[in-house]
Amino acid sequence: MGEGEAFSDSGATPGRKSLKAIRASIASAERWAHVLDRSTATAPARNALRWRDEREVDPQGVLPPDELAKRVALLRRARATRAALKRWYG
Repeated sequence: MGEGEAFSDSGATPGRKSLKAIRASIASAERWAHVLDRSTATAPARNALRWRDEREVDPQGVLPPDELAKRVALLRRARATRAALKRWYG
């Protein structure tokens, strides 16, 4: 089987991954193989997402912490539901 027969750079076909997806999978496996503490490694990304969400629901920074936390939780729930809809219904 030649290179063009097994995988396609143009995207995945049913039952086949694109070369881009395979390369990403390899890179991910190599990256996480060298990490001792995943929580510490992903902390900067989690902090950035929390900051972005807080700024989205409270741009002026005037909400009390408990109300801010509730609204951020609702925003995240809405995003997760939207992603599930997209996954199931396209």
